[in-house]
Amino acid sequence: MTTGFIRARDVLEGGLSPARTRELDRAYGNEDLLYGLELLGVAGPFRSVNPWELQDEQGVTRINASGYAATPFGEMDPELTAFIRDFMEQNRAMGLPQQSSSPWRAALQANLVRLLASQLPSHLDSQVFFCSSGTEAVEGALKFAKAARPDAKFTISFSGAYHGKTYGSLSLTPNAEYQDIFRPLVPGAVHCPYGDLDALEALIRRIGPDNVVAVIVEPVQGEGGVIVPPPGFLAGLGSLCRHSGILVIADEIQTGLGRTGNWFESAAQGLDPDIITLAKPLGGGLTAVGATIVRQDIYKKMLGGLSSKRHSNTFGGGALAMAVGLKSLEMLIDADLPARSARLGAAGLARLQQLQGRYPDLLEQVRGKGMLQALQFRPMLGVPLFGGVRDLVFEATSLLALRELHEARVMANLSLSSKRTVRLSPALNMPDDLYGELFERVEQFAARNPRSGDLLRHTPPATLARLTSFAASKPKSRVR
Repeated sequence: MTTGFIRARDVLEGGLSPARTRELDRAYGNEDLLYGLELLGVAGPFRSVNPWELQDEQGVTRINASGYAATPFGEMDPELTAFIRDFMEQNRAMGLPQQSSSPWRAALQANLVRLLASQLPSHLDSQVFFCSSGTEAVEGALKFAKAARPDAKFTISFSGAYHGKTYGSLSLTPNAEYQDIFRPLVPGAVHCPYGDLDALEALIRRIGPDNVVAVIVEPVQGEGGVIVPPPGFLAGLGSLCRHSGILVIADEIQTGLGRTGNWFESAAQGLDPDIITLAKPLGGGLTAVGATIVRQDIYKKMLGGLSSKRHSNTFGGGALAMAVGLKSLEMLIDADLPARSARLGAAGLARLQQLQGRYPDLLEQVRGKGMLQALQFRPMLGVPLFGGVRDLVFEATSLLALRELHEARVMANLSLSSKRTVRLSPALNMPDDLYGELFERVEQFAARNPRSGDLLRHTPPATLARLTSFAASKPKSRVR
């Protein structure tokens, strides 16, 4: 092999040291992201101790609540990994069946539609298109909707939304940080305040119902900071769109398949969407699976007859991904993990609400739906803030909170569309005692930082100086 190449067996057997891993990751990957994570002391790499706890190179073990809703069973779940070993030994089905039928794809399609129809009977004859990520599932949904309403020009999303970062999904994610450098975006994307049915009705009236392709909505906004819409909003949205002939896309990539305590959060809130996107938990924390479920008449308008080649995906529907998705769905159903998520989520939110009451100078709000929970912090500087300075202080607050939670042996998620919010998204099968310990450690974090300004006080001066320099620098202008 060419000199300097790293053999797969060496990595498998732990031959790549943590320091060398970070060095290579920075050199050939997203250097600035890794550098920032290193400054915060949260860069890893980490190894799994069990499905729910990770260990760093110093031997410190932390509870992992940082799976971004994509690790329903934690890391390397024994039942799932045992099934994958069996699959590798016994499967003889074609790996990438693009021009043939596939038993794995057929089974997962059937099970997803049956599960959806058990909650929304109107989807009994719906059809599925598989891909490899959530943003691809959204891109597919947009194409299905446009094919069904080709003369319409506008698609409506909501403030605080996050649908992905490929061009179509990015255009419907109203966040200047992610959008500005890429303008002009896909035309026809318009936005409306989340949870405001009157504003949505007025926007549709102004545009004209015949000019609206679809409304895309998250039943709970995950990256927006776990924002739950007011009661009746989703049901009212569905009625308004149905009356106007507008399609509804429910983005269930974070909320679907149990995370919020329901199989499909949109259905639980009274919405019967035309198209549903799924992804994160289908991969079981081990592989990439995305799915777009579409009413049959809409599906056929894009993929009917000789036009059935109009949308395709090389890796979508691959045997390994479908096998993992099939087993993951089976495990979610067999253990009734949505019900468990609802029970533990309610208990966790109650703990967070108690903390918010005891530490109001640290926690401005706490929110949750099932095992998707958010801590929104007060800004570290208790003075009026405006514009770019406000955004910087908000983001610094969440970054230092992430660091302090890490010190308390809790791994949490940032929120991409809510700068001073940190989220908890632990595995849905986390044992009760460990789940309780998670909130004990969050309480220890709060007791150490009773005011948001303490986040600043507990950050070493050298780290603060380097973080400040990093925030002010241009790419590659800093000294490591």
